[in-house]
Amino acid sequence: MDILYVAVNILVFLLLAPFFDGVVRRITARVVQSRQGPPLMQTYYDIFKLLGKQNLTPGNVGFKIAPLVALASIISVIVFFPLGHEVNVLAGYADIITVIYLLTLGGVAVLLGALSSKNTYASLGSSREMITMIMVEPVLAMTFILGAVKIKSLGIGASVASVAGGGYGASVIIMLVVYLAALQAFVGRQPFDIAEAEVEILEGPFIEFSGPNLALFKYYMLMKQMFYAALFVVVFIPAIKTGYYGFDVLIQLAFVSLVYVLIAVLGSTHPRMRIDQAQKFYAVLIAASLVAIGLSVYGI
Repeated sequence: MDILYVAVNILVFLLLAPFFDGVVRRITARVVQSRQGPPLMQTYYDIFKLLGKQNLTPGNVGFKIAPLVALASIISVIVFFPLGHEVNVLAGYADIITVIYLLTLGGVAVLLGALSSKNTYASLGSSREMITMIMVEPVLAMTFILGAVKIKSLGIGASVASVAGGGYGASVIIMLVVYLAALQAFVGRQPFDIAEAEVEILEGPFIEFSGPNLALFKYYMLMKQMFYAALFVVVFIPAIKTGYYGFDVLIQLAFVSLVYVLIAVLGSTHPRMRIDQAQKFYAVLIAASLVAIGLSVYGI
């Protein structure tokens, strides 16, 4: 049964991540921009189309393996995810440090691919991606540490469930606000899609990628987006358990869809920040998350 939970994790994220992206595109088009917009399945069509294209590579090994490493890293994170609030058997072999490491590995793969392409725009995008990683990853780490401090364990299931499960104290409320403020940066959406900035630097790190390699990177970004949306639900919304795993998963996904609505609205109503503006914003988030950790140590 435990292995089944792992399989369900992977299948749910693989199948629904492009769909939720379609939801974001539809909301952005119809609600905010007052236009028809693409069909909900458009992201699936885009990925399948890229898979049928030719791969153009500069012959660099790092360029070729970067998309595979990125996708493998996010899939490795997802197998530990408590979907339906069920902690599977593999979660016992990892802790929150493992999750943070694997999420960082995905970002490093993006940097590897960009720098290996030897493109000026890719290099500029990779430098922005590096700054974003350095400034945003601490917020993610603090989110996990908040639960670890409360439960005094680095276990994935225990530390994640203990945040909302222990009640909404001052530390949890502060961290909830910080996570929401950092959400757009986590998922690479406006106003924090600074590394890609399509109009400015033409997709930045991904400018030289095409065909299946670009499809793998897009899938990596989609699954990472869904992971961060689902992580907010698991950490900050108390578990609703019906006693039936399927219903629990559906309830969790319903909350995830609401987070996607928030992502769509924020992304379509806020202009892109400059990298210097983003750095100042990230610094405030890091300071606030440290305050939340300090309060949690004293049980506040």
